[in-house]
Amino acid sequence: MIKILMLAVSHTLVFALGFALGVYLLPILTAPEGPTEAEIMASAEGAAFTATFKRGLKGSDRFHWGEGTIAIGADRVSFMGELSPGPDYKLYLSPRYVEDEAEFNAVKSQSVRIGAIKTFDGFILNLPPGVAPDQYTTAVVWCEAFGEFITAGAYR
Repeated sequence: MIKILMLAVSHTLVFALGFALGVYLLPILTAPEGPTEAEIMASAEGAAFTATFKRGLKGSDRFHWGEGTIAIGADRVSFMGELSPGPDYKLYLSPRYVEDEAEFNAVKSQSVRIGAIKTFDGFILNLPPGVAPDQYTTAVVWCEAFGEFITAGAYR
């Protein structure tokens, strides 16, 4: 009986570890190739706003972080830097600076989702029609699937 219980526990632990590794590694393995540095720089040229994503924010940790520069123009957003890999990342523009999950959840309904982030070493996203970046102050990377704050940067 103890042998069956030990086998059940060990198999459950291995399954849980495998599942957790799959959730973490799948986005890395399936991520498309990111834009080149030249493409990001060309996209950022003439941007109206810039912000810096940095590690060490209140809501960031060793698995949820961003580091680099985001540029917001009239029709697109470009990011040069790195994001911790993860599933279902979205870029939002927020009406105020936020630094963790609770703060972002408080303003999420007033924020606008720009699009899905599929690459972790830079990205370029088109702004949806009608979005005016000057009506917001902060760019936020958010993991929609797990409700996790990744990073944020105030651009005005």
